[in-house]
Amino acid sequence: MAGGQERILRRRIKSVQATRKITKAMELIAASQIAKSQARITANRPYRDGMRRIIVEAALGDPAAAKKLLTMPEKVDSAIVLVVTGDRGLSGAYNSSVMRRAERLVNSLRIEGTDVRLYAVGKKATAFFRFRGMRVEENFIGFADRPSFADARTVAATIAAPFIDGEVQQVLLVSTNFLSAGTQTVGTRQLLPLAMPEPVLTNEPEKSKGYTEFEPEVADLLFFLAPRALESEIFSALLEGAASFHISQQRAMAAATDNADELGQTLSRIMNRARQDSITTEIMEIVGGAEALRSGK
Repeated sequence: MAGGQERILRRRIKSVQATRKITKAMELIAASQIAKSQARITANRPYRDGMRRIIVEAALGDPAAAKKLLTMPEKVDSAIVLVVTGDRGLSGAYNSSVMRRAERLVNSLRIEGTDVRLYAVGKKATAFFRFRGMRVEENFIGFADRPSFADARTVAATIAAPFIDGEVQQVLLVSTNFLSAGTQTVGTRQLLPLAMPEPVLTNEPEKSKGYTEFEPEVADLLFFLAPRALESEIFSALLEGAASFHISQQRAMAAATDNADELGQTLSRIMNRARQDSITTEIMEIVGGAEALRSGK
C-alpha cells in the first residue's frame, strides 16, 4: 500500500516539475518581450502626439470645416465597437477584463436603442462573444502580441468604411491602456468622429500665439489627416495592448511557477513521510519476526 502511494506521489511530482519548466519558460519569454514592447510605445508616442496636435490646430483654425469630422450627431442609430484582446491566454485577467468591459458597453448601447457592430482583434474576443450569441463582423488575428503599422492600417480601413458610407455614426474602442510597467487599465474611447484631443503637455516654454495659415485648406487637410489619425490611434492601442499582454502573462506565469514550487515541496514532504512510514513498518516486521524466532527457540 505504501509502495503504491509512493509511486503515485513520484508521478505527481514529475508532472508538477514538467509544468514548472513550461511556466518558467513562458515567464522568461514574456519578460524578454516587455522591454521591446515598451520601447515601441515610446518610439510611437511622438508621432501620435504630433498627429493630435495637428488635428487640434486645424480644428481651431477652421471650426466649420472640422465640424464634419469632430461633431457627434444628436442621435446615434448605429455604432461600431472595436475590442482589442490577445490571441493567446495564460495572461491573468488581461483578456477577461477587456471582454467584460466590452460586453457591458454593448449591452448599454443596445438598451439605448443603438445597433452595435462588433469588431475584434485577437482570438479570445471572438470566442467570448460567439459563446454569448453576439455576432462578430470582422476578426483580426495573428498579430495581437506583435502588431505592425500595416496591421493598424488594415483595421482602420475596415472600421472606417462603414462610417464614411454613413452606415454608422460612431466608432468606439475598448482596449487596455498602458500607463507604466506596474499600471495598466481597461478603457473605452471614441475613435470616430475624431474626438478633440487634449493639448499635449511639454516642458517647452509657451510660445506666443499667432496666425496659422494652412495649405491646403483645413477641410482638405482634415480629410487627408483623418485616416492617418485613426491609424495612429489604433496602432497606439495595439502597442499598448501587446505590452499589457506580455506584462500580464509574465506575472501570471511567475505566480504559476511559484505555485508549482510550493506544490512540489508539499508533495515531496508527503512522499518522504510515506517512505518513512514504509520503512518503519518494515523495521517493525523484521523486529517482530526476530522476536518470534527467539521465542520459538
